[in-house]
Amino acid sequence: MTDAILEVEGLRKNFGEATAVRDVSFSLPPAGALAIVGESGSGKTTVARMIVGLERPTAGRVTACGRDRSQPARSARERRDRGGQVQIVFQDPYSSLDPRQSPAAAVEEVLRLHTRLDRGRRRARVAELADLVGLDERQMAALPSRLSGGQRQRVAIARALAAEPRILILDESVAALDVSIQAQVLNVLADVRERTGVAYLFISHDLAVVRQVTDDVVVMRHGAIVERGPTDRVLDAPEHPYTQLLRASVPRPGWQVPKTR
Repeated sequence: MTDAILEVEGLRKNFGEATAVRDVSFSLPPAGALAIVGESGSGKTTVARMIVGLERPTAGRVTACGRDRSQPARSARERRDRGGQVQIVFQDPYSSLDPRQSPAAAVEEVLRLHTRLDRGRRRARVAELADLVGLDERQMAALPSRLSGGQRQRVAIARALAAEPRILILDESVAALDVSIQAQVLNVLADVRERTGVAYLFISHDLAVVRQVTDDVVVMRHGAIVERGPTDRVLDAPEHPYTQLLRASVPRPGWQVPKTR
């Protein structure tokens, strides 16, 4: 645990009488890739929102890059510092970008906030990030309405990486994409991880995606962790009945929807 870039200890979140997350603990090593999987309502997105600071934990502790993030940031400088450590890419590429702002302008805006680069060096860095996620100069100059879903998600990834975070949270970040575009974005993410050493926390219900891009997995149900371990082991030989049910629910050749009365 001491060399982890992200540590979550005893995390709990109540919404009134309801408990969305209960006693969740896990760690993420530098340059690692961890998935949190589970059905809708399992609490996985709430965990991600607490890590990034969009929700305040009822109890427990979040430590990222050696700093406690359990309480809200107390100043603009602290918020900026936290944003430079942990970034998030949301599920919907159609609503996560400003429709009036080109991708190049969106990425440069982050560079202005999180770096001390002058204008010329910012432009050069925008070009580097565009190349990293596979976007050309024309696409970076277009408005989001002129881009495909996969291209928009690549813009969102480039914008997140502009802050040079050490941890990138991907909350169902390929769920809204069709299969071919999804594969392209996953390849981009694998390349980015290899070239930059950024650590990934994937929030997903898609076990095929999890298998392709993560090292370890945490399975959540009703706000609690029911199983954890190396991705291949958990997905190939699940021990908990709920994980077995998730695996059995993945469509495969010859799979048919069960008939119900």
